Amino acid sequence: MVKINLRDYYPDFYTTDCIIEVPDEVAALMDSYEHAEAAYYLRRYRHKAYYSLDRGDGIERDILFVSLSPCEIYERKVTAEQLHAAIAALPDKQAKRIYAHYFLGMSKSAIAKAEGVNKSQISRSINKALKNMEAVLKNFI
Repeated sequence: MVKINLRDYYPDFYTTDCIIEVPDEVAALMDSYEHAEAAYYLRRYRHKAYYSLDRGDGIERDILFVSLSPCEIYERKVTAEQLHAAIAALPDKQAKRIYAHYFLGMSKSAIAKAEGVNKSQISRSINKALKNMEAVLKNFI
């Protein structure tokens, strides 16, 4: 058993000395955490990393994502509109299957199970829908 002062570990909570006995394993664990924290502060000081990019105030996002130009924004909007128009031009079953597979992320077997049909029928329907969408999208260009 080792005697430790809780004031050393929790100075905000314990304003006076509070000495308790703990098992050797607990004392060693608390000591290792104290050493790890000291090493972290030293690394942070040496590398001058006084803030984290994970703070959530947009620092990391602004660094990683360059703002889009008006042309790029317009191009994305037009592309999305064309894609929705191509899906709307499909027969109802094909449109639902495309939506379920590509937008909802459902597997073909899950779609087949939900509709009560074979997976091969779903695969053929999705492939035919993609060909139909390709034809519709070629007309936009």
